[in-house]
Parts: sequence; structure tokens; C-alpha cells
Amino acid sequence: MEQALNGLVVNGTTQRHPAFLQNGDAVKHEPDPEELEKELPVVTDGQVPLGELVSRLVQTMYAELTEMAETMPHMSDAARKRYVADWVVKIKRQVVKLYAIAKWSRDASVVQKAMNITAFLMDQNRQFEEAVMGLKYGRDSLDPARLRNHDLLTSLDVLTTGTYRRLPSCIKELIIPPTPLTDEEVAKTLADVEDAMRFRLRTSEIIPWEMSQYRIADGRAWFTALKLFEASVCLRGAGKNDGWFFDNVTFLFKVGGDQTGMQEFPRTPTGALKRNITEEADARLFFYLPPDEPPPPGVEAPSRPELPEGVVDAPLVRLFNFLQMMSLSYQLEILWYQAERMRSLGWADFLTVEMTNNRQKMVVSYWVRKPPRTAPGQQASAQARNRTPLLGGKLSISIVQVKEKTGRGAMRSPKARVLAELQERSKLERGRPSDEVEHLRFDVQWQPEQGALGVTIGPEDAHIPPEQLQIDPDNLDFESLLRRVIRRHTEGIMKFFQSQLMHGALTRNVFSAPGEITFVTSEGAPSLRVHLCADEVVIVTVDPRTGRLTLRDTGDLAAAGRGPRFAAISDRLNDAPWRLPEALLTLRLTTITDLAEQKVQYLGLQSYRKRNFGPEELAKLGPDARGTLYIQLANFPNHYLVLVITDNDYRYALINVKVQRETMYNNMIMEDIGWLNVRRIHGDEFAVEAGSGPEPMVGQKRKRADGVAAASAEQYPTSFRLDTKVLRELYAYCCARVAYTKVEQQFKLRGIPYTHVTSTSSATAPELAHVQSSLARSIPALCVLSSDILSGAPAAEAAMPNIRVIPLNWWSDDQAKVVTCVKLKYVQQPIGKRASGTSVIRPSKRIIYDTREAIVSFLSDDVDKCVDEFLEEWARVSKMVVIAREVAQMSSKYLWTDVRLLSFDLQTVEFAYATDYTLSLTCTDQLSSAGGSYHLRFGRIEPDDEMQVDGADPGHAHNPHEDVEPYMRSLLRHGRLSSALHRLVGLLRETLPIVAELEDIRVSAARNGDSVDTFAKSAGWFRILYGDLRHALDFRLMAGARVVILDGSHSLFDDSADGHALGRPTTGPSASGKAPASSRDSTAALQPIPDFPALVQDAIKAAVSCGVSGQFAPINVGVICDVAAVRVVGRMLYQKVFEKLAAPTAPLS
Repeated sequence: MEQALNGLVVNGTTQRHPAFLQNGDAVKHEPDPEELEKELPVVTDGQVPLGELVSRLVQTMYAELTEMAETMPHMSDAARKRYVADWVVKIKRQVVKLYAIAKWSRDASVVQKAMNITAFLMDQNRQFEEAVMGLKYGRDSLDPARLRNHDLLTSLDVLTTGTYRRLPSCIKELIIPPTPLTDEEVAKTLADVEDAMRFRLRTSEIIPWEMSQYRIADGRAWFTALKLFEASVCLRGAGKNDGWFFDNVTFLFKVGGDQTGMQEFPRTPTGALKRNITEEADARLFFYLPPDEPPPPGVEAPSRPELPEGVVDAPLVRLFNFLQMMSLSYQLEILWYQAERMRSLGWADFLTVEMTNNRQKMVVSYWVRKPPRTAPGQQASAQARNRTPLLGGKLSISIVQVKEKTGRGAMRSPKARVLAELQERSKLERGRPSDEVEHLRFDVQWQPEQGALGVTIGPEDAHIPPEQLQIDPDNLDFESLLRRVIRRHTEGIMKFFQSQLMHGALTRNVFSAPGEITFVTSEGAPSLRVHLCADEVVIVTVDPRTGRLTLRDTGDLAAAGRGPRFAAISDRLNDAPWRLPEALLTLRLTTITDLAEQKVQYLGLQSYRKRNFGPEELAKLGPDARGTLYIQLANFPNHYLVLVITDNDYRYALINVKVQRETMYNNMIMEDIGWLNVRRIHGDEFAVEAGSGPEPMVGQKRKRADGVAAASAEQYPTSFRLDTKVLRELYAYCCARVAYTKVEQQFKLRGIPYTHVTSTSSATAPELAHVQSSLARSIPALCVLSSDILSGAPAAEAAMPNIRVIPLNWWSDDQAKVVTCVKLKYVQQPIGKRASGTSVIRPSKRIIYDTREAIVSFLSDDVDKCVDEFLEEWARVSKMVVIAREVAQMSSKYLWTDVRLLSFDLQTVEFAYATDYTLSLTCTDQLSSAGGSYHLRFGRIEPDDEMQVDGADPGHAHNPHEDVEPYMRSLLRHGRLSSALHRLVGLLRETLPIVAELEDIRVSAARNGDSVDTFAKSAGWFRILYGDLRHALDFRLMAGARVVILDGSHSLFDDSADGHALGRPTTGPSASGKAPASSRDSTAALQPIPDFPALVQDAIKAAVSCGVSGQFAPINVGVICDVAAVRVVGRMLYQKVFEKLAAPTAPLS
């Protein structure tokens, strides 16, 4: 047997001959592949569980389906189909991908095993590499660990002299600190240096006049250049060749505006910036000084610049020039940072910032626009003619050097020039300085772009005072500088548009009046305040950030909803800014229309701005018509009250239109038009103008009426101020003109004869008195015969011969209504909560019942459907009256003493059919083709027990007949209503013992924790299903108030064991009709109850022993008994079967 180097057997081991490892442990057996796989590392990188993918896809599909269910009902049919098709294609792709992934996942275990083996091999490789590196590190680290050679000379020195003689001096100086100077020595040294500085500055050093303010303290000289910097320098020594060296500098500026990020620009440089400034300053100070130390032997030193003859070194001048440039550049960098900061805060698309390579000039372009897209086929000449510049203007800031000059523009004052000249003469004698002072300053230029926003501003508006363009070192704020420039540019643009609006040929007639156009500069950006109409004002301005023309309201609550409209107009306007006058005229017309439309909406009326009229039809409204608003009469869609908008005010017309169905777009024509005299209508004198407005066209009809008067030449007192009351009266007048004939048309369509009678207040119910008016009484009412209008309607015999129809509210503030009054022949007084305390009840919104007069008033809100609504309500009310009358007569007619009427209000009838068991009936859908339906609601009469303890069992209020409500509902729809109601009540009374006992069994089983279910299978068929779901008891109602209780696994149509057919019990009138064809199949899942005949006999005996009297008839699959005995017999049989099924099964022998 071969043994591996690491102690494992190569070809396996056996239990008889175990192999031994080198350390003495024996290998009992070779691990199987499953154990080896468990030792492999598990790698899941880049893998996703398949279940997560399936879950995500299912959740996505469910979420999208839910969203579709909420949003698709509002779509059109074509949009829904297209949306569903796109969704199906998208989901199909996802499902196909998931299917492919599921196919690939079959090899997931193989791939996982391969990845685990790969990880194991990589781990082994890493261990080998670490072992090799460990060996190499051991070899490298052991070499320096060798002992060095013995230092014999040092040993001899220590033995003979007792000390170490050969210690290097650098080590001695490092370990032994030098003796520090005393405070007196330090102070004397600083004083000597300060004296040397003071002497040199006063005798030989050339000091630029700009930093002639200096002080000497703490061994340094502090030079201050106003609004530039404050620098400190030191002197290297008192010798002639000892020059100055730079110490520190503080730039004298303050940053204004937004302070975000200003920590990156400290006034006193530190770190790398301080080192760079120090090196550059020292290089300029040492420019003409010899080197401190000679070069090493053999090394040639680079040549140093030398001063020409007669030239004196001026290091402080060079230092000033350098720090001056640094200060200005520093300030320019801060301005550049602020500009970039503005771009990051929303100005990026409208502001460009450019800096030259030498960082001495910055150019900022504002109001930058993207170039417009070239439309296909558009001519280049038209584009070039109407194209606006792509920017509004440029603002440049640069550092420039100016020459020294005299006069008002000089950098130095005369006194400063004289003192500087005296300094040079006294310190230089006949020489000249090596460097001259460079005079630097900021140069700010503003260049507005000609033609920006389609406007060429005047020369006086393109100029800005120089003091507003200066850079203030004490307040470095680029944003404020840019806004000053933009404000000046905006003022020029607004002045141009103001002149154009007031004097242009297109807008002169509208905006030339004083106060129509006002130039406003006090509030925010310069703007134009344009008066549109009435109290409506629009503000025209230029957005400082985007450079776009902006229309906005005054900010009051009345104009809160016009923001989106102004935004849309502004977007279109900025594509062609020179069209501002046209846009304002369009906005004025739209605003006037909005105001009128708003008044119409306040009244709840329907209005349209456009109707499908041709040009020749619109010409009938007159040549001065600028716009129209069509107010459709709510109940008369072919009639409109038209508000014609002219240049000065409204004109009003009433038109009758006709739709031309034969045309492609269903064009409309004005069949009739009449102009309204507003003054006479508002003064309660309604008339139609005969002479106002345009002359009628050929073939055009004109309305004529009694009292037609000529038009008044006066206009409405206030221009475009439409009062809601006036509009309401105009609308009411139009309704009174055309709406009254609608009711007559309905009678004519049905062939119902009618007559006109005088409308009096006594004709309607008292609760309708508040909806009448003196004008309404002037319109006659309509009277029809009940035999005509109720022909074919249910319970038509319940109404008296005459039925009165009275229109109401044709011109009042309320909605137009029609009331139909019917007097009943027989009166059933309403009872219940709604009928107590008053003689007039209102069971619903559309029905009012006067109990004293027996008059039912049907109120209709829809004039066009008033007859249909009356017939529907009459069908419901008449049936309720019949049901209430029949229920009230049942106690005496059928000797059902416990049947009594509880509540009746023409809409709902509630009665008790047995003791405290109640039923509430309501009619629905009476005009449907199926004849309407009924809603049944079962309940119990609550006991008058005021001392009921909280938490008591409320189960007594449950009516078990609730489960059979779907089966009972259809009984009232067969045959006459009185007969159907008798069958329903009889069935409820006969099935009450069954459902009551089943409810008690269910409650008792639930209380004991037994699994028993009870339910109804039809109107007269009930079942008890035991907990094993395999055995059941059926209770079925038979004719003659009998009940058959049988095994649920059998049917009434099964054959008995002896070959005789079980007699089919004849169900009562309340049975569910003929049994379904699959009645035998419904019991196929149930099993026969064991020893059921014996259990039946035992139950009968137990019932007899309890004193139950009645007829019992055992059959092979159950028992037939009276309804009075069903509770005891059913309970006994249920208990016997329950005990039988609960008993353990005897073991087989």
C-alpha cells in the first residue's frame, strides 16, 4: 500500500490494514466524495437565487396590473388596447428570459461545484505562495542577524582611557543641546535688527509710495498697501550684502454675497500656497544678491544677474509688484469662483465663464440660449432675418497695467508723485532704481448684444456709470455686479417694449390710454405693468437668470390659477420675442373670456369657447366680434346664450343651433338669433332687441316676441365687468324662453293628452313652497289622466284619475325641476321613525308624501326625463303601498296574529313575520326589462332591556334567515305581488324552526370547540355538515308544513334498499322549484352515516320522552315530522349522529 507524503493513503485504505501517518495517527477510512464536497468553500459571487428572480417578476407584474386597473378605465378604447398590447409584449419578453434562465438553472449545481473546486485550488495556490514567501523572508531576515566583527580599537580605548574617543561631533551636538540665549540677548538682537531695518529704509531702500505706510516691530518690517495687502519682511543682517527675506502676507479684501466655499480663499495664505509665495518673493528679493556660500570645489556656479552701472537695486519695488499682482489675481480667482458657484446653483445653462490662460482676464456671457433647431424646408434667409442672438451680453473683468500719467485719471496724487521723486533723489543721488512700480488695476467692460430678445436698445440705455462697474475689494461679490448689469439691460428692453405697445399700429387702440402701460422699477427687476381688463393686470419682465421674457400675475389669490397659462405663453413668446404685442392682445382676449367663463362656472353652467360654426355663421355675430363664449342651456343643448366680446364691452345674444349630421365634422348653423337688451332684462323687463347687433343675413330668422323693443344705444356702464346676478338673470330668461316646451314634447312623444291648468300654491306639498316664486306661478301647470300616463305601469289602480305636472325653478337660482302630484285611492298611514310627529314626510329626495291629503309628490331634477323618473318612482312607491296593505291585513286574513307592520315610508316596508323576527323590503330597478328586483334585509326586534350588562352576548339579535336571502329574493317576482308576498311570508314562518335550531346547533358547537357547519342550499333545503366533511344531515321542507330529515349522502330522488322508490315530497310554494339535474352528484362526496336507521329510531324515542307530540314517519334514509316537532327531533338526531361519528371504530377481528 502506497503512502503519500502528507500521511494520506494514495489508493485508499481498508479497515483490516490501517495505514499510519508519520505522526502516528491511523487513517481509518478514505472520505467519500460527499464529505469532500462539504469541505470545499462555498462561493456565491455573481450568483442570484432563481426564486428571487421569479418573485421580482411576479411582483412587478402584479404592481403593473394593479396600476392598469386603476388608470385604464379613464382611457379610450383604442388607448386601452394599445396599452395592453404593449404591456403584454413587454411582459412576454421578461417571461421568456426567465424561462431561459430557468432552463440554464438545471446546471446550477454543476457550476456551483466547479466554482467551489476552483476556489479550493486558488486557496491552495495562495498557501503555497505564502509558504514560498515565508521561506524567502526567513532567509533575508537571518543574514543581518549575524554578529558584527569585534571593534578591537574601541575596546582598547575604553580599557586604557576609560572613555570613547572616536564619537563623531554631529552625534555630540545632537545629544548635547547648545546653551540657549537669554531674554536680554534676544531682545538686544531684535533691537539691533530693527535699528538696521529702520536705518536702511530711511537712507537707502526705495519704498514704493503705495506701501510707504510701514511699521517695524518684533524684528520685522510691516508694509501696508491699501486695498491690496499687508506684508512683513525681515533683514538677514546689517551688512551691505545682507538682503531682505519674506515673512508673511495678508491680503486686504472681504468677500461679499454667498460665503459658501470661501474657506478655500483665506486672507492669510497657509500651507503650500504660503510656501509658493515665500519662495517667489524671496527669489525676487535675492535677485541681484550674491550666493550665501561658494560652490564646492570643482563645481562652476551659475551666473547671477548683475546690476548695470548707475543702477541701484530696488528689492522692495519688485516685492510690491509681485504682491500687487498676487492680490489682484487672488481677487479675480475669487470672482471666478463666485461665477462658477452661480453656474452650479442653476445658472449653468444660461451663463458661460471663460478665463484666459494667463488667468488675468475673465469673460462672462449671460442670457445664453441654445441655437434653434432648423425645421426641414425652412429657408435660411428667413432664419437669418428673424434669428435672435444666442446671448444677451458680455461682462469682462481683466487685470491691466496702466501707464503713469498726470491729471484726473492719474493713479497717484500730485503730492504722492512729488514725495516719490524726492525719495529717489535723496536715496539714489545720480543713480536710478533697478525696477519701476507697475500700476495695475481691474478693467470691467459691459457689452450688451444688439438684437437680444429681438430688441435694439438705445445708446443711453446701453451705457452704465463707471462707478457701478468698479470692483470693491471690501465687498467682492460677482453676483451683485452681474445683477446690476442685467438690471440695466432689462430697463432698456422694457422701455423699448413700452414705446412699441403705446405707439404701434397693432396695439395703439388698446394700450395707448394713460395707465394702460406702466414702467415699474421700484419692485424687483424692471417690468411693464399691463392693464388687460377690469381689475386684471399682467407683469411683463425679463428673468435675470435665463434672459427669457416672463409674463406673471400680480400675486393675488384671484390670479393664482393662471400661472401655467402664463408659463405656456412665455415659452411660445421666447421663440419669437418681437411678437410680444400680439401675445398681449391674445392674452387680453383670453383673460376676458376667462373672467366670463369664471362667472359662468360660479353659476354651475356649461360653457364653450368654440363651437363648430363656419366663417359665414360667425359673421352673423358682427364684424367687431373678437371672441365668443357660448353658454349652453343645461336642459336644452341646442340653445346657447352667447357672450360676444368686442373691443369695448360684451354683447349678448340667444341662438338656436342645428347640427348638420351629413357633414364630415358635424358642422353647426345658427337657425335663430336674437340680441338681448341687458338693461331691460336687469330691470325685470325681459325683451329681445330688434334693432341692435348686425343686420340679419339672407335666410336668417329673428326671434320676435310681445314687447320687442329697439336697442338702447348706451353701453353697459363698466367695460368688461360682468356681474353674476346679471348673468344669472340672462340665463334664466333664456331658459324661460325655450325650456317650457320640453315637458309637452315628452307627452306628445308618448301620445299622452294633456291640458293646461293654473298653477297654485295648494297644488304642491308645503315643503315645495320655498322652491316657488312669483314668476313661476305665471306659468301654467299640466294635467294628465292616470289611465293615460300609467297605462301598463304596475299598481295603476292605486292612483286617482287626475295627475298634475308642475314645472318649477325655470329661471331661479336653483336647478330646474318638475313636480308630479298623485292622489292615492286607498291610504295606508306611514308608521315608523320617519312618519312620527308630522303630517308631511319625505322618505327620499324625490318623494314627498302628505298623509292628510294622501298626495304623493314626485320631484324630478331632470326635465328631459321627468316622465321616466315619475314612472320609475311610481312603480316603487305603488309596490310598497301594496305590500304594506297586504302585511297589515295578514293578521286577520290568514290568522297570523304575530305578523305585524313595523315601519312604512313609501320606500321601505318593515314587518315582523314571527314573534321578534323582522323583514325589510325595498324595490330597485323598477323600469328594467326584467321587471325590477327587491332587496331583503332580515333582522330581530331588540328587547327593551335597559339594564343589559356590557359585554352581554348580542347573538339574540341575529336572524338566521339572512343566509337564505338570495333564494327568497326571487319569490316576489313571480305572479301577482299580493300572492307572492303571501308565499314569501308563509315560507319564512315554516322554515323559521329549522333555521333557528340550526343556528343554535352552530353556536353550541362553536362554543364547545366542535367543527360543525350549517348552511342553506335553497329556500327550503338546509344542511348540517359534520367536522369530518364526509357526513351531513339535510333538512328539507315539504308540503303541509312537514319537514324531512335525511342522511346528506342520499337524495329525495334515490331508490330505497327494498326496490321501492322513495316518494318525492311535494315542496310547498316556498320551495326552490324543481331540483337541479345534478342533485345526485352533489351528494357524491358524502358518505352514509353508520347505523343511521337505528339512530333515527333512538332520536324519535328521545323526542317522545321529552314530551314532543306530533306525527313522525321514519323512512329508510331519515324521518318525516311536523314543523312544530322539527327542533326537538332535529336536535336529538344531530346529537345521536354526532356521538356516533365521535365514537372510536371497533377493531377488526
